[in-house]
Amino acid sequence: MTAGAFPYETDAAHPRLEGRRITVQGIVQGVGFRPFVYRLARAEGVTGRVRNDPAGATIDVFGPHDALERFCHRLVSAPPPAAKLIAVAWSPIGPDHCEGFEIGASEREGERRVSIPADIAVCPECLAEVFDRDNRRFGYAFTNCTNCGPRFTIALDVPYDRPATTMAPFAMCPECRREYEDPNDRRFHAQPNACPQCGPRLWLLDANGERADSADPIETAAAALRSSSIVAIKGLGGFHIACDATAAIAVGRLRDRKRREAKPLAVMVRDLADAERIAMLTDLERELLCAPERPIVLAARRAGANLADEVAPGSPLVGVMLAYTPLHHLLLAAAGRPLVMTSANLSDEPIAYRNEEAVRRLRGIADLFLVHNREIVTRCDDSVARVIAGAPTILRRSRGYVPRPVPVDPPFEQPILAVGAHLKNAFCLGVGDMAWFGPHIGDLETLETYEAFEEAVERMERFIGVTPEVIAHDLHPGYLSTEYALKRNAAVRMAVQHHHAHVASAMAEHQLAGPVIGVAYDGTGYGTDGAMWGGELLLADLGGFQRLGTFRPIPLAGGDRAIREVWRLALALVDDAFDGNFAIDRLTFFRNLDLVRISAVRSMIRTRLNTPSAHGVGRYFDAVGALVLGETISRYEGQIAAALNNCADVSERGRYEFELDRAMTPWTLDMRPAVRQIVEAIGAREDRRSIAARFHNTLIEATAAMVRADLSEHGPRAVVLTGGCFQNPLLAEGVVRAIGNSAPVHLHRDVPPGDGGIALGQAMAAAARMRAAKANGGS
Repeated sequence: MTAGAFPYETDAAHPRLEGRRITVQGIVQGVGFRPFVYRLARAEGVTGRVRNDPAGATIDVFGPHDALERFCHRLVSAPPPAAKLIAVAWSPIGPDHCEGFEIGASEREGERRVSIPADIAVCPECLAEVFDRDNRRFGYAFTNCTNCGPRFTIALDVPYDRPATTMAPFAMCPECRREYEDPNDRRFHAQPNACPQCGPRLWLLDANGERADSADPIETAAAALRSSSIVAIKGLGGFHIACDATAAIAVGRLRDRKRREAKPLAVMVRDLADAERIAMLTDLERELLCAPERPIVLAARRAGANLADEVAPGSPLVGVMLAYTPLHHLLLAAAGRPLVMTSANLSDEPIAYRNEEAVRRLRGIADLFLVHNREIVTRCDDSVARVIAGAPTILRRSRGYVPRPVPVDPPFEQPILAVGAHLKNAFCLGVGDMAWFGPHIGDLETLETYEAFEEAVERMERFIGVTPEVIAHDLHPGYLSTEYALKRNAAVRMAVQHHHAHVASAMAEHQLAGPVIGVAYDGTGYGTDGAMWGGELLLADLGGFQRLGTFRPIPLAGGDRAIREVWRLALALVDDAFDGNFAIDRLTFFRNLDLVRISAVRSMIRTRLNTPSAHGVGRYFDAVGALVLGETISRYEGQIAAALNNCADVSERGRYEFELDRAMTPWTLDMRPAVRQIVEAIGAREDRRSIAARFHNTLIEATAAMVRADLSEHGPRAVVLTGGCFQNPLLAEGVVRAIGNSAPVHLHRDVPPGDGGIALGQAMAAAARMRAAKANGGS
C-alpha cells in the first residue's frame, strides 16, 4: 500500500479525526468487496462510504489514526475469497463527520479498468441450499451469492452493478431484496441474486425448437440423457452438448452428429469422489479440479472406469471437470451418471450462447434443449488445464480465468491490441501494467468464428474503455487475424514473428527482461524468410530476436494436406533420411498405401511442386508417429503427437543419434540418423512403446545440446520453453531435467504455451519496439 504522509495529533481522550481516500484496483466488483468494506468499517468504528467506479472501487474513510491504520491493514490482508487486489493506494482528505458508513452509488465516469471477476463456481453454502428441501431455493438452478455465480458472462458494462447485467429485467422479490440490502447477509449486494419467485427460469425445447411440456425440465432432461438422447444445455458462457458418458451408443451418436471423429470429449461429474472413480488423480490435479475456476483437467483414466471407450478413443487420458453451476449439479444428480459436456458447436465454429441461435445451429445434433431466460452477453468456453513438470499449466484460458489480467513489466505506454494467431485464437489488450486476455475464440476458419472474434474484441475494448493506438498481429499475411488488424483504424500496425511472440509471451509471464534462450516448438509458424518455422532456438529479448538454431525442414507435399494426411510427412521424412533411395516395401506401413499416390507425392517432393518446407517439431511428431503407430490420417490437430506421447514407455532411457551442424547459420539439427534407426527398429518389430520413448529422449537430448551450445557461446541466461509442443509433459519435463543446473528454465503456467497465449507476446514485442523507436527519436 502506498501511504500519503501527513501530520496528525494524538490525544488519549479526543483522538484527532483523520480522513483517507483509498483507491483499489483489481477484481473487486461482484465478489462482495463493498459489503466486506462495510462490515470492516463497522468493526473498526470508522465512518465513510465505498463505491464502485470504472477503475475498481473508491473508499472514503474517517476516524482516529489507529483505527484507520487497522482498517487499511485488514483491507489488504484479508479481502473476500474471490477478490484480487492488484493496486491499493491512499491519500489524505479532510475529515468528514459522517453518520455511519454507507455503500454509495457507483461512479460511471473516469478511467476504466475491468474489475469484473471471472464466473465463479457455485459455493458450498449455495449448493447446500439447492439440495435442502426446507430452503426456499431448493432445486433452484440459478442460486448464487457474493462468493459465487455468473459475473463476466452476464456483464453489459462496468462498473459491475445489477442494472449493467442481464439480471436487470428480473426485479427482486421482497425476500431477495431484504438479503440484498442486509449487510450481515452473504447476498448483500450480490448482483445476480434471485430465487424461484423472481429470477430466471428453465424450460425445454424439442428438437425443432418448439416448447416442450414438462413440470420438471431438469428431470425430463435427465431422463432423456439416461435413454441415450443428446441434450443441449445452456450454461454460464454458452451451451454444452451433453450425453451419457457411460453409453457407447450415445457417445457415438454425438460424435456422428457433431462431426467430431476422434477428438476426446470432456466429462463432467458431480464432485471429487465421482472424479476419482474415472481418473487417477494426483494431489495437484485434485486441487486444480476443485479450484474456483473449475477447468477441464487432463488426467490419467482409471482402469475399469465406467466410461464408454468412445469418450477418448485410444487415449489413456480423460478430460474431467466438476460441476460448477447449480444447474449442472441438479442435472448430474438426476441423471445419476457422468455426462459428456462438450462445446455446443460443429467443428471449427464458435460455441452457441443464445437460445434462438442454439436451436438454429444445433438442429440435427440435439434431441432436446434445456434453456433459460438469463441472457449470456459474452460467450466463454470451458478452460483446460494439465499438470506439467509439477505444476498446473493452463492449456486453454477462458471461463474462470477471463477477464483476470496478467501483470506485466515494463508497462505499456499506450494501449495495444494483439489479435493472436489463426488457430486457438485468443486476443489480448495491453493497458498500463496489465494485459487482458479475451476468451478463447478457437480456430479462425469460418465466418461465424471471425464474427465472434470481432464481437469479443469490441466488448473487451468497451469494458476497459480504450481505443488501441497500436495493433500487433502475426507475420503471416493470410491469417484472418492479420486481415482484421490491417483493416482496423489504428495509428500503428505491427507484425510480430510467430515464434518470437511465443518466446515474448513466456518472458512476459515470468517478467524476464532478457535476453533469454527461447526454445519455441510447434507445428507451423510463418518465418521472416517466408518458410514455415516451428523448431526454433532463439536468442531473444522483447524487442527482437536472433535465430540461432532450427530443425532440418520436412517437405510438405500438398501443403496443408500433408498435415492431415500424415503418411505424406512420413514418406518425406524417410526419403530424406535415405537420400531418396528408400525401398517402400521394407515397411508394412508403406506397403499398405496406394503405390500411385506414393509415386505422385514423391514426384511433388522431387520437383517441389506445391511442396513448402516446414521446420516444425510438430511435423516431426506427426511423421514419426505415423510410422510408429501405423496412422495415415490425423483427424484433429495434435492427435498423432498426443498418441505418440501416450504410447511412450516412460521407463525407457535409450535414445537415437542426431547431428547438430553449427557451421550453418542458423545451426541445423539433423534428425536423419534418428529416422534411419527408427526405420530399422520398426522393421525389426521392436516394441513401439520403446521406439516412441527413444524418439522423445532424442528430442530432449537434442534440445538440451542446442541450449548448452548456446550457453557456452553467449554466456549464462534464462531459458524459456514455449509453443504447443510443450503441452507434451514427457517432452517438457525431459528438457527441464536435461538442462538441469546449466540455466534456469521457465515453462508457461497461467498463459497457454500454445497459440492461445501468443497474443501476450505480440503485445509485449510491439510495445518494446515502440519504446525503442521513441528512444531513437521516432514517434
